[in-house]
Amino acid sequence: MDAIDRRICIAPMIRYTDKHYRYLMRLITKHTVLYTEMITEAAILHGDCERLLGYNDVEHPIACQIAGSHPQNLAKAAKVIEDKGYDEINLNVGCPSDRVQAGKFGVCLMAEPELVADCLAAMRDAVKIPVTIKTRIGIDHDEGYEPLHRFVDIVVRSGVQTFIIHARKAWLKGLSPKENRTIPPLHYEHVIRLKQSFPELEVIINGGIKDHVLIKTLLGSVDGVMIGREAYANPYLFADVDTAYFGETRMALSRFEVAREYMTYAEKELQKGTSLSLLVKPMLGLFQHAPRGKRWRRFLSEHTPKKRFGADVFEQALDYMEQT
Repeated sequence: MDAIDRRICIAPMIRYTDKHYRYLMRLITKHTVLYTEMITEAAILHGDCERLLGYNDVEHPIACQIAGSHPQNLAKAAKVIEDKGYDEINLNVGCPSDRVQAGKFGVCLMAEPELVADCLAAMRDAVKIPVTIKTRIGIDHDEGYEPLHRFVDIVVRSGVQTFIIHARKAWLKGLSPKENRTIPPLHYEHVIRLKQSFPELEVIINGGIKDHVLIKTLLGSVDGVMIGREAYANPYLFADVDTAYFGETRMALSRFEVAREYMTYAEKELQKGTSLSLLVKPMLGLFQHAPRGKRWRRFLSEHTPKKRFGADVFEQALDYMEQT
């Protein structure tokens, strides 16, 4: 096993887990493993690497999620990622979108486990950092546990030891990516059984995880949990993570302290030309479930488009929350 502690992870999410969101999460939790948005092999090899792969040093431990199905290209892209200083490379074999399927990557690769194994092996040969996989329990008419077992039994020949499993199958046709996150039923029992069948593997469970009660329950059966949409909608859910799971003794920053720390970061980003809307987006859920939290979200949503505001929009939002 590698040295990364993956007991708690935040899922890679396109258009959400950008470097601004990841910086916010590092203000809340120091130990949770963070993942980038999915980036294609072609984008890494032919695109603007600094823009695509740029991150803040505080984000470690940080993993880059890559998508592709060409072993040689993935190996080259993996080396670029490693050279950028990432701690892990994760292959996406879980995204169900039509665009992703057209590029022959994502969850459609579950139908070709030998190719997935070749892709992972090529990346492992090219880099020294851990290579992992994120996938689902099956596709289309797959039923029960056996399809997942067969897939992993082949893919594990690549030498990969960490499997992150979204506990839903995916329908390649007929459901949108959003529907594929909610309509196929969750089967945590398949992921738990996978860990029992392959005790030597590190198995991380993903899908529908929204509170610490479920997190603690699942950690009794698998090695880690990965949280997606709830991590974005309610980022302060992670305020207790470091003390509850990683033995941290330092208390987390309060929501107000997080907002003011992030404001300093936003001021620097604005000077670099980053748009205020990109900086505000990750902050909308900071006061989710908190008293007057709706005021915070409403103020940011209404005032961010107004050009008279800069990073001080966060201070103004805090003041608005405290008004009677």
